[in-house]
Amino acid sequence: MKRVPFFDNPVLRVQLPMWRARLVLILLSCGFLALAGRALFLQGLSTEFLQQQGERRYERTLTLPSTRGKILDRNGVVLASSVPARAVWAIPEDTRAAEPAQLAALASLLEMPVRELSGKLADGDRNFVYIKRQVPLDVAEKVRALGLPGFHQQPETRRQYPEGDVSSHIVGFTSVEDVGQEGVELAFDALLSGKPGSRRVIKDRLGRVIEDVRAVNPPVDGRDLHLSIDSRLQYLVFKALQDAMTEQRANGAAAVVLDARTGEILALANLPSFDPNRRNTLRGDALRNRVLTDTFEPGSIMKPFTAALALELGRINLHTQFDTGNGRFQFQGSTISDVSRNGMLDVAGILRRSSNIGMTMISERLESREMWDKFTELGLGQAPNTGFPGAAAGRLRPWERWRTIEKATMAYGYGLSTSLMQMARAYTVFARDGDMVSLTLMRRDSEPTSTRIYPSRISDEIRVMLEAAAGPDGAKRAQVQGFRVAGKSGTARKIVDGKYSTSRYRSSFVGFAPVSDPRIVVAVSIDEPHAGAYYGGAVAAPVFSTIVGGSLRMLGVQPDAPFTSTVVAGTPPAERLE
Repeated sequence: MKRVPFFDNPVLRVQLPMWRARLVLILLSCGFLALAGRALFLQGLSTEFLQQQGERRYERTLTLPSTRGKILDRNGVVLASSVPARAVWAIPEDTRAAEPAQLAALASLLEMPVRELSGKLADGDRNFVYIKRQVPLDVAEKVRALGLPGFHQQPETRRQYPEGDVSSHIVGFTSVEDVGQEGVELAFDALLSGKPGSRRVIKDRLGRVIEDVRAVNPPVDGRDLHLSIDSRLQYLVFKALQDAMTEQRANGAAAVVLDARTGEILALANLPSFDPNRRNTLRGDALRNRVLTDTFEPGSIMKPFTAALALELGRINLHTQFDTGNGRFQFQGSTISDVSRNGMLDVAGILRRSSNIGMTMISERLESREMWDKFTELGLGQAPNTGFPGAAAGRLRPWERWRTIEKATMAYGYGLSTSLMQMARAYTVFARDGDMVSLTLMRRDSEPTSTRIYPSRISDEIRVMLEAAAGPDGAKRAQVQGFRVAGKSGTARKIVDGKYSTSRYRSSFVGFAPVSDPRIVVAVSIDEPHAGAYYGGAVAAPVFSTIVGGSLRMLGVQPDAPFTSTVVAGTPPAERLE
């Protein structure tokens, strides 16, 4: 085969058409022009759009949490504060390398069942799952020391309540997101929570902060709240209710202490209670703030208001006599009865003997509208304005719908419903010379507002009667050594299946002390005592006495009555207690 030199190859001698070369040149030129145009479009016309897209992928807004404000009592004792904590989270897919023994150790540290922990890690498609929130720092360090793959931590805060179940119904609690759920935490959540700040940053693909792109917006911490509550009195009230619950085998108990001068709520306690530090106790009846949310027919503790109205209108006077007979009275086809035969009684005797018949006779001299107007002025049928969530308004039907028998029963506390807080506030009219003070849960540094309900003369007259009603011939177990006290007991049957029960009662006592210059108003309610006694004078009055005596001494109030010595002469010291 003949070999042909390259330069003498016949193919090279073929003349190609010029249009093909031009076509290639044109195509190459168009390609370069397209690239140049695209570059101009991206670098010039679309710069802002592309920068925004880049920011979306790499810029992040970090929330700078604010510190929730403290809740303190009137003396600066901390009732609630925020402390550092950790949230333990995991990437389920990365935790598969963890050994069962390590997971068991983690579950033990976090106080959760292994089954629950395994359930949270079962979904391998998720890239984030909370294992437990608000873990204390010491526990979080032990978790970190385990070195489990796939488990991480992030800082957060948790709410701490040093007083535990003693003040839980006042303070309330927050959610794991630090949002108020009950009590003061809920009512003043906006003030306590403050305002979170923000920080705009650029992060790399590993999540590391590269630089700030804007000025940091600092957080505004929440405000500290100074409540009107005195933690010393709060514990005294709580302990007194605990003892009463045990002694009376009751279903529930509640009490509130008001400052008669300022309207401040000094103590408020309920049983059963809960510990806001332990979330497993946040359930059932324990969450009910019985002082504010539970309504009941007040019974005999309503009688002083009806008597005061009749005296104010001049329908009766201090010497008007009522024949209550042998303790049974037929009225409008119904039988109204007293506990005992009382015969002839004046208005003071009616209150001292707690005569339903006597109050029925007084109600005959009053009109329905007059009673309704006065009860409305006292705040019945209206939720007390304390700023506290869930306060009940109670029930006071329009006077046009009252029957004659209902007017009589309302005169002695049946046919309407109130909360214990409403009754405590209403009794301030007798402790404050006829005007009713506004209530507050916040420490008050200025003069309170008040509403005139009765003339001071009428208030003084009822005060004398209430002192007798809490004296030796009345609810004598309400008396306090060294102090003059005034008040009224109440025993109301509870409605069960639409009828008044003959075995379930609510025992109450509301009063104030010292009578010479009233400083506090105390209201006590014991729900369904089962130890035998159920009258308010026997069940609630002793609790009232304990609370009043301890509170006045803690507040440094001077005694206004002589002490009666309980020491028997010649008795050794160890045997002197009765």
